[in-house]
Amino acid sequence: MLKALLTGSLPLLALLSAGCSSDVRRFPLRDPVWRDADLNPVSLPCRPDPEAPKDDPQHRLCTPEEYESSFAWDAADNLVFRPVSRFFAVEPGGEAVNVNSLDEVPDSSWFTNRIGKKPISAEELVRGPCGDKTLDPEAPDGSWVIDMGKPNGANPGFRVKVEGVGKFMLKADPQDQPERATGATAIAARLYHAAGFWAPCDSVVYLKPSLLKLSPGLKVTDNSGVSRPFDQAALDGVLAKAAKRGDRVRMVASRWLPGRAIGPFRYEGTRDDDPNDVIPHEDRRDLRGGRLLAAWLNHFDSREQNSMDVWLAEDEKDKDASPGHVRHYYIDLGDCFGSEWEWEEISKRLGHAYYFDTEYVLLDFITLGIPERPWDRARHDAQGDIFGFFSDRDFRPEAWRGGYPNPSFARMTELDGAWAARTLARFTPELIEAAVRTGDFTAPRHTTFLVDKLIQRKRAIMARYLTRLSPIADVALAAPAELCGVDLARRTGVARPQDLRHEAAMYAGEALALRARPAVRPSPDGRVCLSLPHIAPDGGAPDDAPSRYAIVDIVNGQAPGPLRAHLYDLGPRRGYKLVGIERPEDADPPD
Repeated sequence: MLKALLTGSLPLLALLSAGCSSDVRRFPLRDPVWRDADLNPVSLPCRPDPEAPKDDPQHRLCTPEEYESSFAWDAADNLVFRPVSRFFAVEPGGEAVNVNSLDEVPDSSWFTNRIGKKPISAEELVRGPCGDKTLDPEAPDGSWVIDMGKPNGANPGFRVKVEGVGKFMLKADPQDQPERATGATAIAARLYHAAGFWAPCDSVVYLKPSLLKLSPGLKVTDNSGVSRPFDQAALDGVLAKAAKRGDRVRMVASRWLPGRAIGPFRYEGTRDDDPNDVIPHEDRRDLRGGRLLAAWLNHFDSREQNSMDVWLAEDEKDKDASPGHVRHYYIDLGDCFGSEWEWEEISKRLGHAYYFDTEYVLLDFITLGIPERPWDRARHDAQGDIFGFFSDRDFRPEAWRGGYPNPSFARMTELDGAWAARTLARFTPELIEAAVRTGDFTAPRHTTFLVDKLIQRKRAIMARYLTRLSPIADVALAAPAELCGVDLARRTGVARPQDLRHEAAMYAGEALALRARPAVRPSPDGRVCLSLPHIAPDGGAPDDAPSRYAIVDIVNGQAPGPLRAHLYDLGPRRGYKLVGIERPEDADPPD
């Protein structure tokens, strides 16, 4: 019957008319959770500070321990050992845990509802994580004091301290892709932040070298433990390799994160020393769904080393004190939008395959490498020459892969992907263009190219993840007995109005029998509304009585399953109360 329904040979709601089972999942009469308890301050035991300053030798740390992530081990674990162990293990699946009754993610130390909660303006998006505190490249000469060099990473740089503004890490572009990495860092930070994640304030600046004042005696120590001076010669070397615009040097300025840095977060497990960290990271919808944001931007380097946890003490004057809580940041976003490696064959694969992809290695061995792969068709585009192989061609969101397997991304379910797609659907072409303009590219064609590719890649995500489960979002009661939502498939254009057919069925009472088929009123902007008949009086049965319970299924004629709203009818005077939302995979009635 389901196949017949989807092919149009049965009325759209034929199955829904069959009635509901008595063992249907019922939601309690209470408000949804919109704030995670992990934002509550906690107190941790104190310990001696091994790096206590000379003027405070008794200084103590009342924070979680600092976690040091090994790049080599993380790569080996995710590329080799984890795939092998998963092959022999029975790994239980399951849906994400941090989801409220409305199928959304509450605000937390990981994620804050921004663009998904209310429309944001282009100006809000551009301010993003920076607010009003940004560097002024017209400041007096010598006012940016260099107090630290940057020895590691693909992009050279240094840290400056600016009176009244704060500390910023300044990084330049690789010479073979001028303007891409600095622009990508600024753009991606704003897109991550607007989507709801925590990202640093990253902005492109064109500065006069005379702005910089080098602190004497600076040294840098690289990953191999080798120390060397960061002197005028080292500074001149960094500036010489940076992109230029006239007599100005182009760099990206990343404001120092607040609080005390305690190392990267992991994409699995929990922190043993953070009482707030109780949900395994691989079971968080925000981390799972972040896979689609990474796919959109081709943020293939989305690994734990490009993240940072900070301890935010309640006492802002003492960052090492308790109580406080941990906040989780995504950092170092400069690999988005077509980062190129020294080996072109690797660069072409980024986003399509892992650095070492066992699946493709075995398939190529069996097939002698005959099948054509997406990277075999990868080409540079003259309009977007600085963006490597970044393209919308052969972009399949469900097949996207980062540099190596990510434990959270690997557990993304259809519900997680649909949630992420609903979030990304809010990025209009105007907002995307505003974000790209923060990259401040010299050539207008680079801005045009990147805007177009991001719009096309977003459209591919919408077409995939707004069509399998109901795309109706922002479900709420617009009046005491009027239920409304927004069909994002129509609003984003992945479904044509003539291809959509909205219908509804209402089940109510103790037996949840079919009570009505309310008419759905669609609007050109994607909004859909329907009026609900009352099923219970103002008085009589308790508010949470089964006789007051109602389920409303809304289908749009494209997605196989409905938007299923759970409500209590509190009577004509008080109206309905929405208590739950589900997105079933098929049109079978609730059971």
